[in-house]
Amino acid sequence: MTKFEDAIKHITGRIEKMINIDEKTLEKIITLFFNANNIFVYGAGRSGLVAKAFAIRLVHLGFPAFVIGETITKPVKKGDLVVLISGSGETIPVTMSAEIARRLGAKLISITANPDSHIARFADLPVILKMDEKNAELAPLGTLFEVSAWVFLDGIIAELMARKGETEDSMRGRHATLQ
Repeated sequence: MTKFEDAIKHITGRIEKMINIDEKTLEKIITLFFNANNIFVYGAGRSGLVAKAFAIRLVHLGFPAFVIGETITKPVKKGDLVVLISGSGETIPVTMSAEIARRLGAKLISITANPDSHIARFADLPVILKMDEKNAELAPLGTLFEVSAWVFLDGIIAELMARKGETEDSMRGRHATLQ
């Protein structure tokens, strides 16, 4: 077996074990999305790329979604939802965003691997993607967290899609025509 095959097997095998969200937590997450005036997402580095991909899908679903730090992002206010993504939960710009969002009265979902982290403590709803092992040779520098966060958030998109009665065709109508 090649290192490539080993890595794929390792990563796909870990994803399902890391994403272990019960139905009650899922309901709370979905409720926060439907009750939000606006939705803001943020992460740094590769977690930031996951956040941006999630924001795009939210827009495709018709949610008013923004990426924190972009020049056209609205100000966060009370009644908004902020979703922060950080494996360590201690990345400085992400922790600062958690503190500011809390101070402004926004609801906060944190997605992290560290249940004792800064962003988990500030969150109304911390989502912990459980990492119980590391294998730098097959999944270096946070790969397992980032891949699991992406899959988790795509699962949230599927649930939101179903509950809104959206289809790929209706979402395609909100897809960017210039990129």
